[in-house]
Amino acid sequence: MIQYNPKDWLTFIFRFHESDTFRQLMPMMLLIGAYAGGIAYLELEYWKLADSSHVKNLSLIHTTVGFVLSLLLAYRTNTAYDRWWEGRKAWGALVNNSRNLAIKFSAFLSDDADKQFFQKIIPTYADVLSKHLMNVEVSQMLFEGLDLEIDHHEHHPNQIAQRLFQKTNALYTAGKLTGEQFFILNDELKSFTEVCGVCERIKNTPIPYSYSAFIKKFIFFYVMTLPFGFVFSLGYYVIPVVVFIFYVLASLELIAEEIEDPFGTDTNDLPTPKLAANIKKHVEELL
Repeated sequence: MIQYNPKDWLTFIFRFHESDTFRQLMPMMLLIGAYAGGIAYLELEYWKLADSSHVKNLSLIHTTVGFVLSLLLAYRTNTAYDRWWEGRKAWGALVNNSRNLAIKFSAFLSDDADKQFFQKIIPTYADVLSKHLMNVEVSQMLFEGLDLEIDHHEHHPNQIAQRLFQKTNALYTAGKLTGEQFFILNDELKSFTEVCGVCERIKNTPIPYSYSAFIKKFIFFYVMTLPFGFVFSLGYYVIPVVVFIFYVLASLELIAEEIEDPFGTDTNDLPTPKLAANIKKHVEELL
């Protein structure tokens, strides 16, 4: 995830980051510019259409349709950001609940071996969940020092959560935790699986295909028909104008595509490995 100063305007305006949409759209922008130039040449030099031509009225359609397109893109971007922010809130809850669970275990347990077990397994859940969401294979090195084996054919986070609950229940059965303490720990224990469910819902439920495909087609045909009407009033200046309009519309769609799945490896995705590392640091301090 990119760290930046939101008040540094010059950096935003004049610096092109590797993930900037301008770089990604450059080939398409060149093609659109060449296409707009070709339409301008045909209408002005080859066909020599008069100002009274009905083709000039196409600009009226673009004015009306452009408003509808702006609403669709605004809804598309807001929906994608809502998914990104919901994922961030879920991981924020995981950070807080991991800390709370570590604090409670540090107060309830007196055996150092038991504390050491939870010192390792609580951060392990966050690390495994991060890799699970990124479709990365879980390494056995994660479980060094734990009496823990992972079946790679089954759900990885669930296995960690199950082992965490089993150990807590064993402490209760052995009399190391009272019934009241076990009840107090229950909220944090079940929250791990709830966070996992929220993240999986976001990851496994993309924006409906028909909706996303319609917006892309809408942008394409809107931009492709722009030169026909605007060439009468702009002449060859229609080339940079059409390229700029395409850049704005396509950039909004690209941004929405990138942030709608916040658990990938894109530049603007959530830094889940860093959050998992912070959880490990804080839990080790507490236990």
